[in-house]
Amino acid sequence: MDTAVEAALTRTKTLAELVAGRQDLRIHGEPCTTVNEISFDSRRVQPGNLFVALRGSYFDGHDYVGEAIQRQAAAVMVESAPPAHVPAIVATDTREALAAISAAFFEWPSRELSVIGITGTDGKTTTSYLVEAILREAGHRTGMVGTVSVRIADRIVDHEARQTTPESTEIQRYLRLMADQGCSWAVLEATSHGLDLHRLDHVRFSIGAVTNITHEHLEHHKTIAGYRRAKGILFDRIADEGGIAVINMDDEGARAMLTHAAGAKILTYGIETTANVMAKDVRSGVDGSQFHLVTQAGEADVRLPLVGPFNVANALCATAVGLAAGVPLEQIVDTLEHAPIVPGRMMRVDSGQPFTVIVDYAHTPDSMTKVLRLLRELNPGGRLIAVSGSAGERDLTKRPLQGEASARLADISIFTTEDPRFEDPDKIIEEIAAGAARIGAVRGTDYHCVTDRREALRLALSLARPGDCVALLGKGHERSIIWGLEKRPWDEAGVARELLHEMGYRGGRSE
Repeated sequence: MDTAVEAALTRTKTLAELVAGRQDLRIHGEPCTTVNEISFDSRRVQPGNLFVALRGSYFDGHDYVGEAIQRQAAAVMVESAPPAHVPAIVATDTREALAAISAAFFEWPSRELSVIGITGTDGKTTTSYLVEAILREAGHRTGMVGTVSVRIADRIVDHEARQTTPESTEIQRYLRLMADQGCSWAVLEATSHGLDLHRLDHVRFSIGAVTNITHEHLEHHKTIAGYRRAKGILFDRIADEGGIAVINMDDEGARAMLTHAAGAKILTYGIETTANVMAKDVRSGVDGSQFHLVTQAGEADVRLPLVGPFNVANALCATAVGLAAGVPLEQIVDTLEHAPIVPGRMMRVDSGQPFTVIVDYAHTPDSMTKVLRLLRELNPGGRLIAVSGSAGERDLTKRPLQGEASARLADISIFTTEDPRFEDPDKIIEEIAAGAARIGAVRGTDYHCVTDRREALRLALSLARPGDCVALLGKGHERSIIWGLEKRPWDEAGVARELLHEMGYRGGRSE
């Protein structure tokens, strides 16, 4: 974040001000101790900061309290016994308390904005881009926090955090920046982790929308029911605030949010079922989709420059959110017809090769199935070659389902590394491959296992013949592959382009 923006956030609060109204937070030491920033990373602590010790997957912040004090933290927040020589806040759960004190530190910015939360297994980013564009084109000053980037009014900030929903301190900081920059609307991607781990606590939502809820993050939520409950937190809050809930009636998991949204105003959308916002006569081609939009505010024919029924569903969700926000239907339709391209989503890499190369973020069994099925339909005369992997230390149960999906829909599947973290990448690949083998796919013919992702891409491109389609799935817009704690630079589209150049293809264009 640039210096001018940081300067705009310069502020101080006392410990007493931060814990005001919270009977569960106890101050040890001087309540009038002033802090000038909140930090949960001991390496970034500056003199005068409050250091908050969080318990994480790999590290416990309590082990770094001493380092934070050496860096002249003014105070600390802990769950265990506080240090004797530094003022401290003691909390039962520092992560939950962090959200509360962050909101207080930044003076409750969501009270000055209308905030939209968009959740779902797939489609959050595309839908967020569409919603933000609809609001902006309607004349509103907007902000957005999501997977690919953060927008604060007219500024776009790319981020490498690899958290779609950042920690609560960053959420509140971004919202304060938006409020100070005169934004009237903020669009937040609300992940299940973000909701369950308190990152979105103390954000007042006006509108909540769900795209779908399928199979993801069971390493954290344990069961589909637990995953749905985490998503439901958004709609519990929407109901509490008397806001508007936008629900996809075509998806069973999304429909489960209706119970959580009881008490809110409900707007539904769908392609296959009767809803408040519907798409009829849907047609998809290589250049986009066409459909007849039917809403309670009127009807219109729409030419969407995004391909696939799943993007039509995303457009319906964005339409419903736009209507909920008071944007006229004609303005919504105009924005949809000039929809922004989302980085890493169905992105074509064209270097003049006689086959198609597509980069997409699809990394769940459901999203892979949708993307591969669409590419099969759009390339009926050629073979489909798919490259995919699965993240380490994430949902293990989805791995064979991903392998099965790829083997069913692609002519050739190549299973490779995604983000192994501290897991053995070859073990992950074998678990994916087991799903392919389970439905009769033959190793070495129908599928290949290649640990090095660059070599996996090289193999896929070398196997492609004129008229084929190569789908590179799972990394999309991401700029790194995580090995242990190391983020190794990676650019899926860039690497594909380099390999195509090595093969002698140097024409065309990428989009």
